[in-house]
Amino acid sequence: MDTLKQTSKWQSLVTELIKLPQETEWIEFKHNNDAPDMIGENISALSNVSALLGKKQAYMVWGVHDGTHELLGTSFVPSKAKHKQQELESWLLQKLSPKINFSFYEVECQEKAVVILEIQPASNTPVRFDGTEYIRIGSNTKKLRDFPEKERELWRVFDRVPFEEQTALSQQSKDQILTLLDYATYFRLLNQPIPENHSRILENLADDGIIHKTDTNLWDISNLGAILFANKLSDFKQLSRKAIRIILYKGHNKLETIKEWSINKGYAVGYESIIETLNLLLPSKEVIGQALRQEKSMYPELALRELIANALIHQDFHLTGTSPMIEIYEHRIEITNPGSSLIAIERLMDKPPRSRNEGIASLMRRMGICEERGSGIDKVVAQTEIHQLPAPLFEMDDYTKATLFAYRHFKDLDKEEKIRACYLHSVLKYLSQEPMNNTTMRERFGISVENSAMISRVIKQTVEAGVIKAYDTNAGTKAMRYIPFWA
Repeated sequence: MDTLKQTSKWQSLVTELIKLPQETEWIEFKHNNDAPDMIGENISALSNVSALLGKKQAYMVWGVHDGTHELLGTSFVPSKAKHKQQELESWLLQKLSPKINFSFYEVECQEKAVVILEIQPASNTPVRFDGTEYIRIGSNTKKLRDFPEKERELWRVFDRVPFEEQTALSQQSKDQILTLLDYATYFRLLNQPIPENHSRILENLADDGIIHKTDTNLWDISNLGAILFANKLSDFKQLSRKAIRIILYKGHNKLETIKEWSINKGYAVGYESIIETLNLLLPSKEVIGQALRQEKSMYPELALRELIANALIHQDFHLTGTSPMIEIYEHRIEITNPGSSLIAIERLMDKPPRSRNEGIASLMRRMGICEERGSGIDKVVAQTEIHQLPAPLFEMDDYTKATLFAYRHFKDLDKEEKIRACYLHSVLKYLSQEPMNNTTMRERFGISVENSAMISRVIKQTVEAGVIKAYDTNAGTKAMRYIPFWA
């Protein structure tokens, strides 16, 4: 939006705020008081109380009498203000924890200078200023610890409000919404025609929680809308670091990076760009069949799609400074997302899906980007078996990582890789209600019947590792079937 429209927006907001009968807990009026500590304490208090009250943002406004709401004008100019040899905004940001979005706006209303400070609500934990949490009680700023009932209520709010429903960008005009969000892709992925007028477009977006109408007749963009449909994630300050990264390395380690990409689009908008980029980067193998030579990707595209969708959907957005990442090495590809899995690694295939971000998961399911019934990992394992690749590796810490490996001969796999393949094969068969035995394991690895002893050795090692067990211990050796340890 141009400067004129931006100014008009804030003028309209001030007009609406001063109509309120009295100063509220989520609005603070000041004349000229620009004490940095006071501002910091109020940012903490207003951020916490706006979360408590379910407000999309809170405000401090300079140039207004706090009793009569008369426009007085102010001498406070935050863009020129400094404290302890630092710019005021930078100093405040350093003192706040966790970091939240706040912005100063300097405008003229009725030919008087007015300053508006817009403050993001706390989202995951109370906001502290200089190590202390504050709250608004009526029109007063108090220490949160002195009001334990408010503190308990605030923590209950954090438990109730999902990341997707929180605001990514507030007070946007209709034109801004249509510029910031790729609404055409939204309708295309849902197989719906684009409405003929902008009002109907906004209604559809609002129905899916992508935007929300505000009290000032403008629009807030939710995290759900921004993370999926942003034309540029960098337009959203707190989400700019969530763009998926693709890194290509030389060899088998991180010592030499060939190139790095950042897909600066919402996940739904940029999903096909991610896949296209990978198809260009990933090595291929030449397959000869029926006298024809064909180039095939070293990794099944279906498996890649499932793992990337999982990484985008199941990440922990509250972990800052990190994003989903795809790392390509000479003989493997690693797909990592912030946050540990909500399901134990060894039970990813059989347990019902659990998502931190059900709003994102639901909409991506409707758009056909991810699985409806949570069987994505099943497909990944099945694809590696069809292509006779080493078993995928799933790891978890404060992140979740899935690794696909390029083809290697059975004899080149180590003991751990063979055990992992045997376990995952047993789970796949169990879920298909089919027996897992020496024959199915030979088929999985493409081993001839005369070499069945090699497979028997792997099965024995997997039993000894405690991850599979005999289905019927009284069956003869040739009739023996196996199931996962938890079955």
